[in-house]
Amino acid sequence: MRERGPCPDCGTERLLPGRNATGTAICRDCAGIGRDFFCDRCGFEGLLLGGRLCERCTLSDQLTVLLDDGTGHIHPQLIPLHQLLVSLDRPKSRLIWLRNPQVPSLLRDLATGTVPLTHDAIQALPNWRTAAYLRDLLMDSGVLPHLDRRLLLFERWLAQRIATTADSEHARMLQHFATWHQLRKLRAKAAKSPLGTSTTQECRQQITQAGVFLVWLAARDVALESCIQADLDAWHAEKYATRRPAQAFLRWCMDSRRMPRLIIPNRPTTNPHPMGQHQRITALQRVLADDSTSLRGRVAACLVLLFAQPVSRIVRMTTDDVLRDGQHVALRLGDPPTPVPEPVAALLLDYLQALPASTPAINQNSPWLFPGRRASQPMNPATLRDALRKLGIPAEKGRTSAIRQLVLQAPAPVIAQALGYHDKSTTRIATDAGAPWKHYAPGTHSS
Repeated sequence: MRERGPCPDCGTERLLPGRNATGTAICRDCAGIGRDFFCDRCGFEGLLLGGRLCERCTLSDQLTVLLDDGTGHIHPQLIPLHQLLVSLDRPKSRLIWLRNPQVPSLLRDLATGTVPLTHDAIQALPNWRTAAYLRDLLMDSGVLPHLDRRLLLFERWLAQRIATTADSEHARMLQHFATWHQLRKLRAKAAKSPLGTSTTQECRQQITQAGVFLVWLAARDVALESCIQADLDAWHAEKYATRRPAQAFLRWCMDSRRMPRLIIPNRPTTNPHPMGQHQRITALQRVLADDSTSLRGRVAACLVLLFAQPVSRIVRMTTDDVLRDGQHVALRLGDPPTPVPEPVAALLLDYLQALPASTPAINQNSPWLFPGRRASQPMNPATLRDALRKLGIPAEKGRTSAIRQLVLQAPAPVIAQALGYHDKSTTRIATDAGAPWKHYAPGTHSS
């Protein structure tokens, strides 16, 4: 009842509820099905629910009741929300969403004015996951002004974190740090581009470890303004990597003269060695073979490990950058387009086919190969880095390893043109890698 397409028997594009002798899906007329499946209201042919109405008309009726402001009509300010929810693809998903008892209750409260139509009012609601998704819909429908989603979630988390801090002086200190250091930077960054998960997660870790430091210091009977170098060294000597996020708080305290100017211990916590060629090939083979993970992450990993593309460029790729000519697939990374070998080509085509279904419901018509939550914006680079990190792919090290290997196999200017790099960059990389192609650099070859 959900299968649609051209009927192989009559060629009509419609619902295909029947089966022919070979088991192929065909339309009801060709299958000899006497019952029709046309909605009594809109005429759409599909699965019918109560009253012989299709899922979209059923959804519209349910929303009309829930958004009634008490006058028998939809609250005027919520009409755009009703229109958006009804117009989205897969109305079944919205019908399932409405089965969550929190959702109808919240919609009624908004329609009747029990909950004001403001960001602050929705921010204060206890069922924050439901409220956060509805707030996204309200912003996309134009009912509420657009604000950064992750910034709003961080502000909510921060308020809860401060409220649960036992020591009032510690709570005041953390609130000042968040207000004058973190939130100021986050708001400035959100004004330029959507915040990534890693950005707000880092701020959470800074607040958490700052609170741990204040408690640790108090346990030593040391006031913040009396902290000495020995205290700071002792703090970092234990679990350095875990406690490192507190350094942002320590620097702020020193700059604002809340504690003496001391030396913050610093030592590397990451592996300084670049990703080796064997590691890169092994990682690429693992990504291609592991069909239990998301197609999005696997395709992005291939672009990094095989084509040496930086994440900042990957998120700007559109579906038009994937070129298909018969059995051949190419990517428009430079000029001319770069051929995509198998099995990466098959993986890329599978991703393109699944892209509309995996795109967020509020962003169904995005042109981006890696769409964000807004139709006009691609995915945030930090979000894609997080996805790669979950696959065990270090984006920067993988890209560096790939480009170094590529310039060892072909002239640097050729690689630059094919992959969208500047020729000076690939020539420098080739020189550092000890490639024999450096005499091909522009302006240095003989005629």
